Amino acid sequence: MGKIISIANQKGGVGKTTTSINLAASLAALEYKTLLVDADPQANSTSGIGEDPKEVKAGIYECMVDAIDPYECIIKSDIDYLDLLPSHIDLVGAEVELVNYEEREMKMRTALESIRDDYDYIIIDCSPSLGLITVNALTASDSVIIPVQCEYFALEGLGKLLNTIKIIQARLNPELEIEGILLTMYDMRLRLSNQVVEEVTTHFKSMVFNTLIPRNIKLSESPSFGLPAISHDAESKGAISYLNLAHEIIANNEQMAEMA
Repeated sequence: MGKIISIANQKGGVGKTTTSINLAASLAALEYKTLLVDADPQANSTSGIGEDPKEVKAGIYECMVDAIDPYECIIKSDIDYLDLLPSHIDLVGAEVELVNYEEREMKMRTALESIRDDYDYIIIDCSPSLGLITVNALTASDSVIIPVQCEYFALEGLGKLLNTIKIIQARLNPELEIEGILLTMYDMRLRLSNQVVEEVTTHFKSMVFNTLIPRNIKLSESPSFGLPAISHDAESKGAISYLNLAHEIIANNEQMAEMA
């Protein structure tokens, strides 16, 4: 049964979409069957692996609001082992439309349960908010990765997100775990970057991934080519870092399975 991991932080610009695309592509490169779910109305994960959101006929919105079979919406990407459940601008309306639905927080979970056996990993790119779509994603997930950028105000809003996770664990999804906190946009030359790493690691200890994601031009420019970094330049520091993250997640999960 596939593991469902949300990439979430209500703070914008922390590297959620970059992480979603590149982690999914790295898992696929390691020959794990992976589904990338774009749960952000901006649809940057959709365009980031080469699909035009304007051409999307049906995606996660239709699965949640109209209960369309996800198999009708999934797109095979140009990358072996990587599929996409896309998004488009209509997802903005899902927040309002779902308000009057019964079990509205469970709509994404219901959609993904029917397909999770087909994948080793399902990665959900969440929108930068703690609204109903993000709540749906966390309710559907086994775990959550929280990207935190190595800059001022790095920890701003983190308490609010952790509180939301606790509420979801208590009321909607007791199985939800924190996969890890991922430090992004790291620049080893900057004292500030190193201070943030030290502060976050001291505060959250083993919850923090060993892998650091550097500031990297290839990571920044690859979405404009509709490619993950590993396809754009496999030798770049950014691509190698996300491959290392994929290895770390796989190793952690294997270790947990042995202990269970």
